[in-house]
Amino acid sequence: MRACLTILFIAAAALPIAATLHGARATEPAQLELEMKIPLGDVKGRIDHLAFDSKRRRLLIAELGNGTVASVDLAGQKVVHVVSGLKEPQGVAYLPSHDTLYIANGGDGSVRVLKAGDYSDNGRVDLGDDADNVRIDSAANRVFVGYGGGAMAIIDPAARSKITDIPLRAHPESFQLARGSNTIFVNLPRTHEIAVVDRAVGKQIAAWPMTGGGNFPMALDDDAQRVLVVFRDPSSLGVFSMHQGGPVTRQDVCRDADDMFLDAKRHRLYVSCGEGFVDVFDAQGDAYRRVGRVATASGARTSLFIPDLDRLALAVPARPGQPAEVWMYQPAKADEETGR
Repeated sequence: MRACLTILFIAAAALPIAATLHGARATEPAQLELEMKIPLGDVKGRIDHLAFDSKRRRLLIAELGNGTVASVDLAGQKVVHVVSGLKEPQGVAYLPSHDTLYIANGGDGSVRVLKAGDYSDNGRVDLGDDADNVRIDSAANRVFVGYGGGAMAIIDPAARSKITDIPLRAHPESFQLARGSNTIFVNLPRTHEIAVVDRAVGKQIAAWPMTGGGNFPMALDDDAQRVLVVFRDPSSLGVFSMHQGGPVTRQDVCRDADDMFLDAKRHRLYVSCGEGFVDVFDAQGDAYRRVGRVATASGARTSLFIPDLDRLALAVPARPGQPAEVWMYQPAKADEETGR
């Protein structure tokens, strides 16, 4: 893996690029270093979620406003394919067992299935309305898609068809599948709650009311048994026990967050915000203290942490005079030296 990383990022070593702090306290080191910027071409509008094709080492980017999904070769630092003709693509996922891509479209409610090798059509599942986040259950070989006014579809990748729906009280935003159990935690911002779903029985079994509004991003710390949620109103990170949803702590966070990922190796939490920052939190213990604030770009609120590459990818939409890009970050060398 270290050899692969050396090849992957060797061209970036010469780039005089470094992440900087903006408006952060001197006690908050960067934690992340900007390693390269990869242009995405003529991409307009909002960029939504990202995924990683682990077989080909390619980053997949749902370009919602452009109606496209880009496939980026990270080693070559370039876009190698663009899937066009989509209707507001929001969620994208790679399924290793079938070497296929799943693209959820908010505009027509469809889930497009493509062969990952050549991006040719391999099926379509019509859900009806606002297909959004996609999650892969590799152990059960199932694909989960949140959609509509309140439902989660379960898709059988072998048949490329929907098996069943799990009804919810409102449209699901980010949801996460707990490791080692049948539980799914689902953000329902319209009803200010987190839904708890048992995927074995295919129904919601609990609802945790939330005091904050706009609970969109979610991550799980399975080892610590914590559910991590970012609220937009007010902007805050909420940490809850996986058992009955008891609150653990709440911390301030950057505004307009849309993605959050746990770096289990360093016990770090990365939150990407449209305000123009990535906030970094220490995820050891119950304090969840912010230890870094990295200045990025306005509107860059979607990201993906890739453990296989030990990198954070950040989608940066086009700005006046600046085309859309994906920025690749690596953990700061100080963290490597201290083993954190």
